[in-house]
Amino acid sequence: LDFLECPPDVGKMLGGEEKEEDPDAAKKEEERQEALRQQEEERKAKYAKMEAERESMRQGIRDKYGLKKREEAEAEAAAAAEQPAEGSLTRPKKAVPAGCGDEEEEESIMDTVMKYLPGPLQDMLKK
Repeated sequence: LDFLECPPDVGKMLGGEEKEEDPDAAKKEEERQEALRQQEEERKAKYAKMEAERESMRQGIRDKYGLKKREEAEAEAAAAAEQPAEGSLTRPKKAVPAGCGDEEEEESIMDTVMKYLPGPLQDMLKK
């Protein structure tokens, strides 16, 4: 670019020269990082305070209505599920009575259904 007559900033734009570092740049960056850390700590403190207020409100509701904390309720449910149940909550399955599902009965059901069908439909189903 030296042989062309260009404004002096063109070399900088093309990456020819490195920019001059500000002697205070490191100090400013450190201050900026510290400010970011401080803001983050303030934000976390704010949300921790809000969550503590919510938890105290939740505890008041639990006390008022006699509810348990979700973790305690889940722990009790898990413990109950692990223990073998003495009495089942569901009815035991009944034994299938004799004659249920027999072919003869199915045929008699088909005969009953056939009585109520019109003639042409009966002929089609008999085939």
